[in-house]
Amino acid sequence: MAAQDRARLDPATARAVIDPQSYAEWDGLLDTFDRLREDTPVAWVEPADDAVHPPFWLVTRYDDVMRMSKDNATFLNNPQSVVFSLTDGIEFAKALTGGSEHMVASLVTFDAPVHMKYRKLTQEWFMPKNLRGVEDEIRGIAHAAVDRLLAGGGEADFVKAVSAPYPLHVVMQILGVPEEDEPRMLTLTQQMFGGSDEDLNQSGMKDLPPEAITQLVAGAVKDFEAYFAKLTAERRANPTTDVASTIANAVVDGEPLNDRDMMGYYIILAAAGHDTTSASTAGAMLALAQDAEQWTRVRADRSLLPGIVEEAIRWTTPVQHFMRTAAQDTEVGGQAIAKGDWLMMNYVAANHDPAHFDDPRRFDAARSPNRHLAFGAGAHQCLGLHLARLEMRILFEVLLDRIETVELAGKPARSKSTFVGGLKTLPLRFTAA
Repeated sequence: MAAQDRARLDPATARAVIDPQSYAEWDGLLDTFDRLREDTPVAWVEPADDAVHPPFWLVTRYDDVMRMSKDNATFLNNPQSVVFSLTDGIEFAKALTGGSEHMVASLVTFDAPVHMKYRKLTQEWFMPKNLRGVEDEIRGIAHAAVDRLLAGGGEADFVKAVSAPYPLHVVMQILGVPEEDEPRMLTLTQQMFGGSDEDLNQSGMKDLPPEAITQLVAGAVKDFEAYFAKLTAERRANPTTDVASTIANAVVDGEPLNDRDMMGYYIILAAAGHDTTSASTAGAMLALAQDAEQWTRVRADRSLLPGIVEEAIRWTTPVQHFMRTAAQDTEVGGQAIAKGDWLMMNYVAANHDPAHFDDPRRFDAARSPNRHLAFGAGAHQCLGLHLARLEMRILFEVLLDRIETVELAGKPARSKSTFVGGLKTLPLRFTAA
């Protein structure tokens, strides 16, 4: 395809769509995506300013992102990075792994037929029938989280008190990580997904350059690997019913998982399994804290809760994008795409597409249908989507039982991150029931 045929973004917009700060300034970001969906829904993004990265196609319309998500033969998770990365980060990953752009090998990075073989190892564990067996345990964790909130004496940061530690505790219990190791897991997760946000990457440095952030993430990966190597040895010697035992003793094509794939499996469950639910949970509470009437209604009628949970997941969109690589010459939204081109499926833009969601910036608990893309679609749809919904439903059942009123006690703040994002602070004022 001739270079002149590409619909290019202007430098300022190109910078905005890859700048972590843009994702902290939510309304401005949505304004940008509204304009792009209308003018250039499939746009070529080249490096701007000092942000050196491989060029890629930005895809912003719901229908296009849905089609790409389902067409796993044309749009591959390999060989290029599945997450937007600067060139320095890509080269660092290749040096660290011996050639792969993926610092972690996991379900997220595998294509068919490998992906489904690995997915099947734990897929049954995360189905609703099996999850019913851990509901009581999750409810106990939810009550402990609300205990922490109420201990704040009527005011607290909901993220620090509840939405960060609660899903972490749930997924660590499922995985088999002892409670005393959870703070370490939280720190490592924030280092991996905190991006350039000085409050989340736990670096102690306010303005990390991109290469320092990359090395920080690499260090977190190594720490994860060391931790789970020890856990693997324990579960092979003394298997239990937890997910760690399933992974440690898994066999694919007659062979045990190799170390890199096994560690990637642990990491994707430990890290992605809590940060995303934390973001959606905080988003739901923000919407309810801003609407006292809705809080009162759902306290009286719990049948409204599933709609609140689902809308919070769409409205927040914790996983903000994934990248794909074109396996062949193709087209997206009428734009010619060449074999080998890198593409960004932007879920924030897709989940706020007015062609699919009426008044998409409004939190609408009664929105139906609500077929959002926050969990992806097709073969790579989120493995833990049933767990995420269950965790949120149980937590809000407990919150609604134990809290009479809730309102904002300050201005919430979003994280600076292009990949996994959401609220990093949510100050609340509340009264106990």
